[in-house]
Amino acid sequence: MTLNLVATTAIKKAVVLINELDTSKFPLLLTRILSKLHLKDERTFSEEEEEKLESSLSLTDGDLELVIHTLEFILHQAAYHTAKPGLLGQQLQQIELEEEKVKVIVDAWKNAAADVVTKLRQRTITPKRLEEINWRLNLQMAQSNKSKMKLPNAMFELKINDEDSEAKEKIRFEMTHDELYSFYNQLETIQKQLDNLG
Repeated sequence: MTLNLVATTAIKKAVVLINELDTSKFPLLLTRILSKLHLKDERTFSEEEEEKLESSLSLTDGDLELVIHTLEFILHQAAYHTAKPGLLGQQLQQIELEEEKVKVIVDAWKNAAADVVTKLRQRTITPKRLEEINWRLNLQMAQSNKSKMKLPNAMFELKINDEDSEAKEKIRFEMTHDELYSFYNQLETIQKQLDNLG
C-alpha cells in the first residue's frame, strides 16, 4: 500500500488556502506541525499562538484550523506509508498544491521524516506501560480446619507507569498453579501470533 492522497472537499478548500499563504512564513508552520506530529493529545499551537497565526497568515479561525488539520493529515499519511519525498511531491501536485508549497513540504519532510517516523513508532496505543514485574512463591501448609495441606501459589506485583500523568501504580495479585498454567498458555498463543506478524 502506497501513499494515495484523495482531494476531498475539505482538502480542496485547504489547498486553496495553503496556496495563498505567504511562502516565507509557511516553512515555520510546517516545522512546528512536524515537531508535534507524534504527540497524541497535545495541540500543535496554543490558543494565543493560533490568534497570532490568524493575523500573521490572514486566516479566519476556521480556515487556520482546516489548514493545520489538513497538513497534519498529509504528514501523518506520509509517515504511515513512510513515503519517499518524490512520491509525496507527486501526490501533493495531484491535489493541486502549487509548486512552491510542494517544494517546501517535500524539503521539510526530507529533513524530518526519519525522526517523525521513529517517534510515531515509539508512541504507545495506551499511555500505561509495564515497567517491572516482581514475584514470589507461597506455599500454604495449613488452614484452621485442615492441618495437612499444600497449596502453592504465585504472588505477583506489576509496576505500571502512566506516561500521561507520570504516575506510578502497583498491581498485586496471586495465581494458583492451574491459573498460572492457563495464563502461560495464553501468553504462548500471543507470542506465536506476534511471531507470525513479524
